[in-house]
Amino acid sequence: MSHSSTGSAGGPAEGDTLDAGATSLLRQPKAVWATAGASVVAFMGIGLVDPILPSIAKGLEATPSQVSLLFTSYFLITAVAMLVTGFVSSRIGGKKTLLAGLALVVVFAALAGTSGSVGELVGFRAGWGLGNALFVSTALAVIVGAAAGGSAAAILLYESALGLGMACGPLVGALLGNASWRYPFFGTAALMAIGFLCITAFLKEQPRPARKTSILDPIKALGHGALASAAVSAFFYNYTFFTILAFTPFVLNMTPYKSGGVFFAWGVLLAFFSVIVAPRMQARFGSLKVLGGSLVLLAADVLVLGYGGHTAAIVCTIVSGAFIGVNNTVYTELALGVSDAPRPVASAGYNFVRWFAAAAAPYFAPKIEQWTDIHIPFVVAAITALLGAVVVWVRRGALTHEAEELAPQHAGEDGISVFAN
Repeated sequence: MSHSSTGSAGGPAEGDTLDAGATSLLRQPKAVWATAGASVVAFMGIGLVDPILPSIAKGLEATPSQVSLLFTSYFLITAVAMLVTGFVSSRIGGKKTLLAGLALVVVFAALAGTSGSVGELVGFRAGWGLGNALFVSTALAVIVGAAAGGSAAAILLYESALGLGMACGPLVGALLGNASWRYPFFGTAALMAIGFLCITAFLKEQPRPARKTSILDPIKALGHGALASAAVSAFFYNYTFFTILAFTPFVLNMTPYKSGGVFFAWGVLLAFFSVIVAPRMQARFGSLKVLGGSLVLLAADVLVLGYGGHTAAIVCTIVSGAFIGVNNTVYTELALGVSDAPRPVASAGYNFVRWFAAAAAPYFAPKIEQWTDIHIPFVVAAITALLGAVVVWVRRGALTHEAEELAPQHAGEDGISVFAN
């Protein structure tokens, strides 16, 4: 991964690095493909409920704000669990941590499908969030450590899994949810069970670190100014991101099929821009310029989504996937590139902060609508996107300096398991 792209536009050497990473993307060991495949399903679980939120509300006689707690409980537990993932994986190993996370998702996704009330469903989603946190955070570390081509190819592969999962989640939710809102949960449990078997068969146990990670290590890592800046900026961005993901389905008020189609197109753009467009834009303009510009454009898109007509809302929802794809890739590189802490620790601290916004947005957006009107949640989301850009602009010097200083150290880590200190 070329961290010098965090500053000004990169030269030919940087472009060569990105192209090499993209070329090696498909030449990966079976263990990497098994982990990436399970990651696709894990990310499907985030957007799975999107097209069926109105159906769930109707089936369980719940309000939009109650149903939005499906996201809040999920990501609140995910955020707190980020402090535990490194603690667990450094003691039982990466493979066992992945399998433990998958097992929890299988159990709680299946239980979610049996829910008799919105309270039960929210509780089961919380357990699902714990499993997903154990799996997703460890999966990134495993992929970065085991992928051929170093971290550039690994991050592209991880973002590909994220984008594909985000795209397929709403589609699977719509196809299965059209018959019953319960079926998508059972379907996810079945797919994650297959992922469990694949990782059991193909992934070898990862080396454990010489020093065990404590629960407080991710918090201590946030004492690093550049990582804290990236996390705070990502916090504001994630509020915007999950306002779109969790609140827009109620605004569109479409059938599961139509809503699933909208968010499938959204996910396709997210995947394409995160894997194909973002690296090229970074090589040409520099990561921070790309990130700042994308956040400003996302803010404008969200405002039009909130104040335009129904057709404009559909178009802007889909287009937002492009900006979200770019942002996801750049933020991931920043989190892994600007801290001198071990990558799993830095990633855990960064995710601990940003996932709190993913928990807050689904809860506050419907509340803000109740207190004001349907437009204001999108105004707030636009403001938070701009705040994310402001943090990047104000802290651009520290972010650029740290990425350039640490580039040789991180380059030395590429191709070596990030579980090994």
